[in-house]
Amino acid sequence: MKMRLSQGWLVAALACSAMSIALPARAGMFDDEEARRAIIDLRDKSTAFQATAAQRIDQNSRAVQDLQNQVEQLRSEVARLRGDNEVLQNDVQTLQKQVKDYYKDLNDRVARFEPQKVSVEGQEGMAQPAEKDTYDAALKQFRDGDFKGAGSAFSGFIQKYPQSPYTPLAQFWLGNALYAQRDYKGSTTVLQNMVQAYPTHAKVPDAMIAIANNQAESGQKAAARRTLEQVVSRYAGTPSAKAATERLKTLK
Repeated sequence: MKMRLSQGWLVAALACSAMSIALPARAGMFDDEEARRAIIDLRDKSTAFQATAAQRIDQNSRAVQDLQNQVEQLRSEVARLRGDNEVLQNDVQTLQKQVKDYYKDLNDRVARFEPQKVSVEGQEGMAQPAEKDTYDAALKQFRDGDFKGAGSAFSGFIQKYPQSPYTPLAQFWLGNALYAQRDYKGSTTVLQNMVQAYPTHAKVPDAMIAIANNQAESGQKAAARRTLEQVVSRYAGTPSAKAATERLKTLK
């Protein structure tokens, strides 16, 4: 009986001892599992973070590369625009010079036709450039001895430019051209008109001497003498007065 109790107590004691040993082992086993899970979770999170970071780095790298490409494109565009600007500036300068040259040439051409203020033998007035050219051409004919051609040229000039400052001279030389053709009456008429229209002109004394010559050649010596005497009295001391005095000596 006592032996059975002892054996039962021993079994119970062993069972209790086994339970006390098994419980701490199971508890340790639970701690390792949680740690393992935590490590795995941490590893997964780290892997996910690394993947996300790598993705973001790749995205940022691409964004930086895109920005660099855009910067290079902008630099190229700026360089191109600068080149275009230089070309435009050169074109503008060339165009400005062309416009300036065009208007200068236009002004020069217009000036050839616009009346200009001139002084001819003390006679001031407005004259077109063509007037002088026409007058000079007629005077050249006279000096070359083409009195008929010169007469026609001077007559045409007077009709075309009646208000020209060259008109008194044209009348004077027309009178001399007619005298050279022995048209004394026509010469006298032209010269008298010139003297009456321009009494203060520098050629009036010489025109009066020419009138006296017409009168003398026409047999009007008394009239010629009176005309010469007027020159001497009105223009005393001048070359014309001296010439009139010498001419008086030849009249008989």
